[in-house]
Amino acid sequence: MAFPRPRPARPELPRQRVQSLQCGQGAVRAARFNADGNYCLTCGSDKTLKLWNPHKGTALRTYQGHGYEVLDAAGSFDNSQICSGGADKAVALWDVSTGQVVRKYRGHAGKVNCVQFNEEATVIVSGSIDSTVRCWDCRSRRPDPIQVLDEAKDGISSVKLSAYEILTGSVDGRVRRYDLRTGQLCSDYIGSPITSVCFSKDGQCVLAASLDSTLRLLDKDTGELLGEYTGHRSTTYRLDCVLNELDTHVGCASEDGHVYFWDLLEGSLALRLPVGQGVVQSLAFHPSLPCLLVATQGQVTLWREDTFQPQGDPDT
Repeated sequence: MAFPRPRPARPELPRQRVQSLQCGQGAVRAARFNADGNYCLTCGSDKTLKLWNPHKGTALRTYQGHGYEVLDAAGSFDNSQICSGGADKAVALWDVSTGQVVRKYRGHAGKVNCVQFNEEATVIVSGSIDSTVRCWDCRSRRPDPIQVLDEAKDGISSVKLSAYEILTGSVDGRVRRYDLRTGQLCSDYIGSPITSVCFSKDGQCVLAASLDSTLRLLDKDTGELLGEYTGHRSTTYRLDCVLNELDTHVGCASEDGHVYFWDLLEGSLALRLPVGQGVVQSLAFHPSLPCLLVATQGQVTLWREDTFQPQGDPDT
């Protein structure tokens, strides 16, 4: 006789602060987990990029080479390289171990808001206030991009990649998805300037945050609106949206010092997490744990679920 499987535990959300990183980089413009979530990158208004072990609260390395504040960064799948973009209009490729700039790509006419590696870390995709997305070959010496996507009518605020797609959010109020296999472009009109976009883990949905203080979940293939999530404040700043590691909740930074999480299916507010004073600059959700990275002003905090047992005191 087969016993029924135990019901899966209810997904947990990060509610307790377990680490605080005093970054010493001026305002932290972005905080990003690496591919496996063991490390994170912080982008500073003081032109630096820092690598941390956020779970232990230790700074590992500082990367200097941008001419102005750093606005976004991403790590390669094998943790050997970092790409970053900044207000100096440059995209930089870094060697993690030496701390040196391997290559700098110049071609954008305005500050670079967002950067991502493709899966194999052979291409960097960057989005800029100049309303273009540019694709740079990490392996060749050519200074010009291998492709320029210039369909947007205003600045690019967010870029995400899947195995065969480029997803972009623009201030022109459109979410665009470029299918690299078929060469097709799908565009969904939201109306309000987009601040952040992301894929769901199952690849079926797209989440978009916009300046009308609304988060929208769209069916990736049809563009159908599956859910709307409101309650937070987003009217001025470029705020991040996330899905949790199980795709059960959607989250968004807010200008009121909180992070909001909603139940993806029900649309109900599940958590209003007070994380600091003022605007929540950046958010990143761990790829496999209920663990959240939050940047407010000059510090980054790490949050875990209630049942997590921290090692030692959160403020040490």
